[in-house]
Amino acid sequence: MDPITLGIIVAVGLIFMMAIGTPIAFALGGVSLLALLYDRGLTELTYFGETFFDRIAEFGFVAIPMFILMGAAVASSPTGRDLYRSLDLWMGRLPAGLAVSNIGACSIFAALSGSSPATCAAIGKMGIPEMRTRGYPDGVAAGCIAAGGTLGILIPPSVTMIIYGISTETSIGRLFIAGVIPGFMLAGLFMIWTIIACKLAGGYANPLAVSAEKLKNTVQQNVDSNLKAVVRVLPFLGVVAGILFALYGGVATPSEAAGVGAFLCLMLAILIYRMWQIGPIKLIMRDSLRESVMIMLVIACAEVFAYALSSMFITQTVAAAIADLEVNRWVLMGVINVFLLVAGFFLPPVAVIVMTAPILLPIILAANFDPYWFAVVLTINLEIGLITPPVGLNLFIIKGIAPDISLRDILLGSLPYALCMVLAILLLCLFPGLALWLPNLIMG
Repeated sequence: MDPITLGIIVAVGLIFMMAIGTPIAFALGGVSLLALLYDRGLTELTYFGETFFDRIAEFGFVAIPMFILMGAAVASSPTGRDLYRSLDLWMGRLPAGLAVSNIGACSIFAALSGSSPATCAAIGKMGIPEMRTRGYPDGVAAGCIAAGGTLGILIPPSVTMIIYGISTETSIGRLFIAGVIPGFMLAGLFMIWTIIACKLAGGYANPLAVSAEKLKNTVQQNVDSNLKAVVRVLPFLGVVAGILFALYGGVATPSEAAGVGAFLCLMLAILIYRMWQIGPIKLIMRDSLRESVMIMLVIACAEVFAYALSSMFITQTVAAAIADLEVNRWVLMGVINVFLLVAGFFLPPVAVIVMTAPILLPIILAANFDPYWFAVVLTINLEIGLITPPVGLNLFIIKGIAPDISLRDILLGSLPYALCMVLAILLLCLFPGLALWLPNLIMG
């Protein structure tokens, strides 16, 4: 059987297993095992086990559970609440200020947690009820939080950037810096659309929801509380700044910086919020362990899947076919982005990166694209999948937070933000320096 036909059969089998509800890691591993047994026989079982364990035994992967622990310490403490209050204090008077401050809170919380679902849940639990109370449209309230949560995989430190760096053997520190300007540019685009959406909806001060006088009194009463919240959040921001300095200054490796950051965030959560009981600490450890095991299992099975494709010459055949396309390199980039967009509709970012990055990198380099610039484009592309069906993880998190908001309103409120992400990708194509200027300035 020729490699292309075999590849189509493998792809259909993988889609079928995921369609019937098989977890992604088991679907990848099961399809890989069956394909190897068909192509090579029982002797391949030995290589299956070796490939599975050898990949996740790399020291660089230590950074993943450590950054996840750091994010869990922040997400499971009242840090998100304090961050939300702090930004509401300073940005609440702007046009559509509360919704804009929610996106700002998502941007900063993304840097603290590195996780899109954690960002979406932590800020959404406070932001959505408050925005609805103040008369913001349901679509805006849900959409800005769903979109703001996606920033967790772009603004450093980002777990997905670590996985991309290990998969492609590129500098993780440089990847982190490359995501800074695009991350805040995307947050700015979100804020602009939020202001426009509120004006198109006829404003956001609903007198039936809350009177102006009552709102004024509430703000006056909460100023002191919000100022204290600012003070409590600053040490966590200091930890993030210290991690980035250690990485960019060559003081520590990503794994070392992640370990120190996780320890400091855990200690800060315990000391600042007096989380002395075993219950909250146990919850942090449980959430960290669960997410870490899930990601590492996906990585290991994706590596086996990539090995299976390579053994059957599927990867090489597809890569050669794409490379032989006599088209403009920007047309090639468009084709790759459409492929990533479709993959992101059905798979989480981690799975897409470990499955496609090693295959796409040689094609990207052959077309004279920068791998760090491509990492940012790829990440923004995968962010779209977090707020679009059928998977749309952030959409379902919002639905869980506000079950009385229809999924239709959540989706319609989120789609304009997906267009903002498409605009961000176009801007990066027109001005690659948005992703490359800062890494070149800092790291040469």
